[in-house]
Amino acid sequence: MTRKLGKGAAALVTAMAIASPVVVMPGAAAALVFNDVRIEGSQRVEPATILSYANIARGQDVSAGELNDALQRLQNSGLFETVEIVPQGGVLVIRVQEYPTISQISFEGNRRINDEQLAAVVRSQSRRVYQPSQALQDAQNIAQAYAAQGRLAARVDPRIIRRSDNRVDLVFEVREGNVTEIERIGFTGNRAFSDRRLRNVLDTKQAGILRTFIRRDTFAPERLQLDEQLLTDFYRSRGYADFRVQAVAPELARERDAFYITFNIQEGPRYRFAQVNTVSEIPGVDTAAFAAQNRVGRGDVYNPAAIDNTIRRMETVAIQQGLNFVNIEPRVTRNPQNQTLDLTFAITRGPRIFVERIDIEGNTTTLDQVIRRQFNTVEGDPFNPREIRNAAERIRALGYFADAQVESRPGSSQEQVIVDVNVEEQPTGSLSFGASYGVASGVGLNASLQENNFLGRGQTVGLSISTADGDQASSLTFIEPYFLGRDLRFGFNTYYNETESLNSDYDTRSVGVRPSIEFPISQNGRLELRYSLSKETLGGVEDDSSELLQAEEGQRVTSALGYSYEWDTRITGLDPLTSYKLRFSQDFAGLGGDTKSVTTGLLAGVESNAWREEVTLRAEFEAGAILSYDDYSTWILDRYRGGTRIRGFEPNGIGPRDLAAPNEDGLGGNYFWAVRSEAQFPIGLPEEYGISGGLFADVGSIWGLDNTIGTGGAPVDDSMYIRASVGASLFWTTPIGPLRFNFSKAVRQEDYDEEQNFDLTISTRF
Repeated sequence: MTRKLGKGAAALVTAMAIASPVVVMPGAAAALVFNDVRIEGSQRVEPATILSYANIARGQDVSAGELNDALQRLQNSGLFETVEIVPQGGVLVIRVQEYPTISQISFEGNRRINDEQLAAVVRSQSRRVYQPSQALQDAQNIAQAYAAQGRLAARVDPRIIRRSDNRVDLVFEVREGNVTEIERIGFTGNRAFSDRRLRNVLDTKQAGILRTFIRRDTFAPERLQLDEQLLTDFYRSRGYADFRVQAVAPELARERDAFYITFNIQEGPRYRFAQVNTVSEIPGVDTAAFAAQNRVGRGDVYNPAAIDNTIRRMETVAIQQGLNFVNIEPRVTRNPQNQTLDLTFAITRGPRIFVERIDIEGNTTTLDQVIRRQFNTVEGDPFNPREIRNAAERIRALGYFADAQVESRPGSSQEQVIVDVNVEEQPTGSLSFGASYGVASGVGLNASLQENNFLGRGQTVGLSISTADGDQASSLTFIEPYFLGRDLRFGFNTYYNETESLNSDYDTRSVGVRPSIEFPISQNGRLELRYSLSKETLGGVEDDSSELLQAEEGQRVTSALGYSYEWDTRITGLDPLTSYKLRFSQDFAGLGGDTKSVTTGLLAGVESNAWREEVTLRAEFEAGAILSYDDYSTWILDRYRGGTRIRGFEPNGIGPRDLAAPNEDGLGGNYFWAVRSEAQFPIGLPEEYGISGGLFADVGSIWGLDNTIGTGGAPVDDSMYIRASVGASLFWTTPIGPLRFNFSKAVRQEDYDEEQNFDLTISTRF
């Protein structure tokens, strides 16, 4: 509770200063002899305690120095505010004034941190003896709590208000000050990359216009260590094997309201691999099978991830061949004169050390098995330090723990080690409410509840509900990432969606379930097998709509088996500059239900950084086809209807159209293809604003119908007409979500196409 001081009480506020000890000596300097010691002023402290501190013997000679020593011992005991020693003939009088008792503790001036939080860092307690040194330490602890929030200018003064019966109220007067922000982050020694690019690597950020929301623009010394590691990983993954951070110099402004941080770095040369060899130092081990796993090529830019990937593959070969206690040792020889590296993978015999056991502590909610399955090593297996480090990274990547430490220590014998896993649980559930906006759908609201570690089993359970103008959707999701004790990701999703005249003259409703199994089939590839069962309804088709749509009105049940293969180089991250992705999928409908079709989809994309990594280039090719069979004709809910596949056009705004119908309905198509390309780049604004620009160009088409007889028997032209658009984008990364403003212009379209020259996408959580 915060106590406010009135004018009268304020006059009683004083700083508790420790009075100077006093020894009152008679005029003579000769040794004294005391037959008695009299204690005056003690209330709580027993006389025997005072005598033990004084240590003055009766009937013995006592010098002035010994009296002074006794005085110092009493004063340093921390029990008394003032102490006097006065010789009175044969009697030694010790007068003391005890420290008062704390009646209550209160805080004034605190707004950013409440009383309960401040009380948690204060050691002084009510109904205990007041200690000036402890009060000063408590003030420092409060100031440190403010410093952790970036308020280094905070000042805290302990004050006391004297009450009756030798009691005081202890008041901590807080002047919070402003947040000490990072005004500027600079670099010296960087030639290959600009300051802007390197600042994007750091976890620490400069203060910008969103300083109220961004908490990484305050100075935190512990964050600098992470920044050094991030810089090191960034440079070495790009070939700079000799890179190091020589010094980090944070400088506090005179007003203590801003920091200026300078990273002094040494880049060194950029290396490429020259000779890459594999040798064996174990008799009888053929290197051919190991060399076949090499993923480091001559002329490649040096990258530690590529070396680690090759080592893991070679270790797998050793296990397959039954070779235990084998180390794959990378030996690197630098050639600074031509900026190349010679790399040799040496197959050597390691020490015979086994894993005695794996001890797990700190997991109060998460089951042991969730953590243990991140290890490819079990008790009794040969000890592999690299595999233990990889397991530690997998445990941290789960997102279940605020901290996870994995260390090894000697076991019960010289040939055994114990792996200790210490984790600190953190909340894994989230309840979020948000808003969304789209030019076509307008403003919408959404809510979601998700638990990523359900009952400590590592399972995910999620419920989401969203609504917008003419569009409502809800879904329930369950994911088991380790189905049947294997690397099988089982998922189950059920959904209900409904639209009302969403850029169309009809309504739709769909409800369905979709179980799936996903598993890896290569280092970068995963395969998903799924089954879907859905019931879809087309209704509300108006009289001025196409006769094709009127004939399709009703409901259909779809039962389909499908699969998707996805290949993504970002899984291993071997090339930090360029990444590729490929997805191929097919769904076979006809295992019961009304739908008889095969739906095929393909997506291939590439993303690369260019111009000193200041510009990000992206390109995608996407295509799809729906082939019906057994006299089945696709309907509007099967077919492709545009959406966001080609920017610059409204949803359902391109493709075959019944021009004979009064409302010229869009009918969608059985086929589509699209090529999308864009470049994202800085536009000169400070990077802490999170604003960048972009240019894009899209081209593609939607075409093909099973039935081309439209309204009044007029044919519908379902030919493949190419559409194209160009535009500019403004990207803004905000604490409430990423915003993207698209300004587009169709440069090739049909007369009946519906353009969309501006689009804003926003998804926010609060």
